[in-house]
Amino acid sequence: MKKVTVVITARASYSRIKTVLLHLRKNVLIDLEIVLKASALVENYGSILKYLEDDNLKVSYKIYSLFNTQDISFQVKTTGIGMIELSNYFRSSEPDIVITIADRFETIATAIAASYMNIPLIHIQGGEDTGNIDNKVRNSITFLSDHHFVSNKEAKTKLTSMQVQSDTIFNLGCPSIDLIDIANKKEINSEFLYDSYSWSGEKVDLDKDYIVVMQHAVTNENNSRGQIEKTIKAVKKLKKPTFWFWPNVDTGTDGISKGLRFFSNSKPDFPVTFLKSLGPQDFLRLISKSKVLIGNSSVGIRESSYIGLPVVNIGSRQEKRVRSENVIDVDYNCDEIYSAIKKQLNNEYYEKSTIYGSGKSGDKIVKQILKILGL
Repeated sequence: MKKVTVVITARASYSRIKTVLLHLRKNVLIDLEIVLKASALVENYGSILKYLEDDNLKVSYKIYSLFNTQDISFQVKTTGIGMIELSNYFRSSEPDIVITIADRFETIATAIAASYMNIPLIHIQGGEDTGNIDNKVRNSITFLSDHHFVSNKEAKTKLTSMQVQSDTIFNLGCPSIDLIDIANKKEINSEFLYDSYSWSGEKVDLDKDYIVVMQHAVTNENNSRGQIEKTIKAVKKLKKPTFWFWPNVDTGTDGISKGLRFFSNSKPDFPVTFLKSLGPQDFLRLISKSKVLIGNSSVGIRESSYIGLPVVNIGSRQEKRVRSENVIDVDYNCDEIYSAIKKQLNNEYYEKSTIYGSGKSGDKIVKQILKILGL
C-alpha cells in the first residue's frame, strides 16, 4: 500500500480535487491522507470541513496557519507557518507522494516542504496564465514539482516551453468539470438552500431569474474597494435578484468586504442574498440555473465553459486564462459592466465547451497516480 497525501488550502480547491479524492479512497492499494490548512479551515472564508464530512472523507491533519488579513504581510506569514507545520507532518507521516492543487499563495508552502524533503510532488493545474500573484506562485510550483497534471492543451504547451520534461506532463482535464454532470442530476431549491447554508440579506426565489456575483481581490492592484464599488453600482442599476459570494482570502479582501457590507446595509430595493460558500455540487447547481455569472472568479472561465453559462469577467485576475466564447471581458467600469451584463442576459446558454475536460478527470488522474507509484 502507498500513502498519498493531498493538501487542500482553500474552498475552491476542494471542488478541483474532490473526484480524485473519492477515487483514491476507494482504491485498496492507496492509503489516502487529507491535510487541511489556511482558509480551508476558517468559517469566514468557507471552511470545507462539513463538505468533507458529508462526503465521508477523513481529515488526517489540520494546520491553522492563516494570519490577520488586514496586514499586507499575512500571505508571507501564512506561507511560512504552513511550511513549518507541513514539514513536521511529512516527517512523521512519510508519504510516498504529495499532491498540491492550483495556484493560490498557500499552495507554495506544500511544494517547498515536499520538494525540500525529497517527497515526489504532483501539481494539479499548472501551466495556466492569469493576472495576480497566482502566476508567480503557479510557475514556481511547476519548477518544484515532479509530475504535472494540467487541465488543457495550452497549459501543456506552456510547460513544455518552460523546459519541463514532456514525459512528466499529462493533460487530464479539470476534476471540477466531473462534478457538473453529477450536480445536474438533482436541482437545488430555495427551501433547501436557505435551510442548509448560512446567509445574509434578502431571500432570492430560485424559481425565478437571478444572477450570481463572485469578485475577489487582485493582489498586485491596491484598489479593491474602488473596484467592487463599480460592480455594485452596475448590479444596483440592473436591479435583478442576486446571489453574491464573499471573496476569497487575499491581500485586498478587506476592501471588498467593506464595500459589500456597505452595500448590504444600504438596503437595496431588490433581493440580494450574500453567501460565504456552498458545497461543490450545490454551488454548481446554483450557478447552472443563473442567467449570468459576474466577477473575476476562475469558475467563470473553467466550469462555466462546460455549463455554457454566460459570464461577464471583470478586470485582470483571469486575463490570460484560456476561455470559451461564453465570456465577455470588461474593465473596472460601471457602464461597461452593466452593458455586458445586459448583453449576456439576452443570450441563451452557449454551446458546451470541453477545453477543460469532459467529465472523467478524477478517474484519469488516479490511474496516472497508480502508474507513477508502480501500482
